[in-house]
Amino acid sequence: MSDEQPVVVWFRQDLRLTDNPAWRAAAATGAPVIAVYVLDDDNAGEWRMGGASRWWLHQSLAALNASLDGKLNLFAGAADKIIPALAEDTDAAAVLWNRCYEPWRIARDKTIKATLKEAGHNPQSFNGSLLFEPQQVLKKDGTPYRVFTPFYRNGYATSTPRSPAPAPRTPELLTAPGAQPLDDLALMPAIAWYETMAGEWTPGEDGARQRLDVFIEQGLSNYRNGRDRPDKAFVSRLSPHIHHGEISVNTLWQAVTGAADEGQVEHFRRELAWREFSYSLLYHFPELPSKNLQPAFDNYPWHAGDDALEAWQRGNTGYPIVDAGMRELWQTGYMHNRVRMIVGSFLVKNLEVHWHYGEDWFWDTLLDADLANNSASWQWVAGSGADAAPFFRIFNPVTQGEKFDPDGVYVRKYVPEIAELPNKYLHKPWEAPAILLDSADIRIGETYPAPVVNLKESRQRALDHYRESRNALER
Repeated sequence: MSDEQPVVVWFRQDLRLTDNPAWRAAAATGAPVIAVYVLDDDNAGEWRMGGASRWWLHQSLAALNASLDGKLNLFAGAADKIIPALAEDTDAAAVLWNRCYEPWRIARDKTIKATLKEAGHNPQSFNGSLLFEPQQVLKKDGTPYRVFTPFYRNGYATSTPRSPAPAPRTPELLTAPGAQPLDDLALMPAIAWYETMAGEWTPGEDGARQRLDVFIEQGLSNYRNGRDRPDKAFVSRLSPHIHHGEISVNTLWQAVTGAADEGQVEHFRRELAWREFSYSLLYHFPELPSKNLQPAFDNYPWHAGDDALEAWQRGNTGYPIVDAGMRELWQTGYMHNRVRMIVGSFLVKNLEVHWHYGEDWFWDTLLDADLANNSASWQWVAGSGADAAPFFRIFNPVTQGEKFDPDGVYVRKYVPEIAELPNKYLHKPWEAPAILLDSADIRIGETYPAPVVNLKESRQRALDHYRESRNALER
């Protein structure tokens, strides 16, 4: 490789300089580097980023650009055209990137790699997103795991991921022909609904590290049990940073070592491994976002999106813990994990709305919208996926609220119209005596919705429909 020929580094879901294998390999060549990001909505198709993720991406790209002294080259369009053309125009000696695992990206990247190789531009890809790649953690017969516990026990509990690498010295950076200003990517929403998000988050590599430090100091020591409490600050809230690659999972794995009791550390690492399990499922079962992994659900009589779906989306179901979660999502681009399970179960099993509708809504509104995690999680809560919750496990939003938000802190924050109710009735306001409702100026069905569905009846209906669809498959 001559000194004159540059190296192209293609940033993707790895918007950081620390522990970035492709960036580190490029810097090690000693050649000038062209740092590139391509917003490829053309190939993404139906899986182009939703509104919340696009807002985050705008901020994250701005932060990365600042770290690169304003030398991040931005493009919008089909990456399978832009990257080879850029390599040709700059006579690049090599093009380096970190691998992604979404089916559409795998197909596109194979095409790009073949084109670059044929033209002599030496494509090289690295693992910068996962602790272990999907091909590495398999059963003894070479088939993928469909159950998490053996996946974790045989692939993660007994293996040590590579240690994270520090950021290299910044090489000479070049400007690419045809690069666009960040605003030209049109990532920012036309309506400023994101203002609440902007006050809660700090996208970028520095923000990710700050968030990790806060978690280790304030949350990790209570993580195992505290992570189920949406009213407490025990979860990491790192998921948007992880999804956009502002911090590596290897950094997280190492950072918690010795930072708390081993049981707490182990539980956090298991959650990182659940992310890896989702990626393994998507890699080996690429129809995961659209097709039930368990065929019994193909016959289930799902409802189409209707008024009940809209009530769920807007946080107006009449069940306070559900409504709090959906409003948190809309206002902040995030939802606590325990509440995600509650609202998912409610949509799929009490309202009997197909999990695809929930998947689509989360895709557009979550800052951490991730194809592997989103689709695997919705199939898990629906009961149709790998190692899924049994269909008869239907979360009761009243008892879940009373157990995990016992003092009503979470509900009162996001459902202020019922905040004056005592804890006894906060999670079931329709049961409150009229005198209490009057004193709190609450009118069920007016100032706060009446329940959109009866929990007992809808639970039994869902179980009956599942039994019927399973029996139909067996006949």
